[in-house]
Amino acid sequence: MTQSSFKARCVSTSETMTDQAALETKSVTLAYEQNVIAKDLSVNIPHGKFTVIVGPNGCGKSTLLRSLSRLLVPKSGEILLNGENIHSQSTREVAKKLGLLPQSAIAPDGIKVIDLVSRGRFPHQKWFQPWSEADQKAVELAMQATGVMDFAQLNVDQLSGGQRQRVWVAMALAQETSLLLLDEPTTYLDIAHQIELMDLFQDLNRIQGHTLVAVLHDLNHACRYADHLIMIKSGEIIATGSPNDIITETLIEAVFGLSCLILPDPISHTPLIIPRGRTSTATN
Repeated sequence: MTQSSFKARCVSTSETMTDQAALETKSVTLAYEQNVIAKDLSVNIPHGKFTVIVGPNGCGKSTLLRSLSRLLVPKSGEILLNGENIHSQSTREVAKKLGLLPQSAIAPDGIKVIDLVSRGRFPHQKWFQPWSEADQKAVELAMQATGVMDFAQLNVDQLSGGQRQRVWVAMALAQETSLLLLDEPTTYLDIAHQIELMDLFQDLNRIQGHTLVAVLHDLNHACRYADHLIMIKSGEIIATGSPNDIITETLIEAVFGLSCLILPDPISHTPLIIPRGRTSTATN
């Protein structure tokens, strides 16, 4: 089976043209100077869903996220935020609608948690405008939602990796945007902190109504937490849809070159991907 025919077969039939997109790319070509990463890429990010982008290393996941966040201008095509070209909007306008948690974010030396979170209010500030009650409330609500209120007066560099990630999420929430983009947010965290953070993202989506888009490496995290998966290989969309609709052993082998067994997760009832590898069998 060719990649193009496999791709066509794997697009979920549960998606309809009536789904409203919070973000979308229309036939974009993404490149760094002359190095083309993706051509003619069209992607829809549905409102109110937790979308996860997955694929092999170097396939274009983070490049796609950079373009969605307005950090990378496409060579051709367009990116629409709420139906309007994202590059026709000012940085401040975009920041009122879209928050970004970048990969490996670095806080200024010696900055306190409360001060870093407060920087999320930048899009709402005007020259010579004093700090308002609305600003204070937004910061407090963001810190409460992410569980970092107890760290308010600590320096960010005193915190654990998981705590720091929560602070960065709080800063993004303080922007009061309905859309959050997350670039490999669980990288370098141990499994307990990974699950803690993924649970937080799920709460932000299901309880608070944020539209989330995350790039993840862990396929089982993606299957457990995502409403909507986008699977990429070599700059092409191979499959989109809910994990239960699209994840198969054939798809995982085609995209990752990985032989695996897929079972129902006994907790989440989503696909659980078990790599076959070259496991040795113990003998008596």
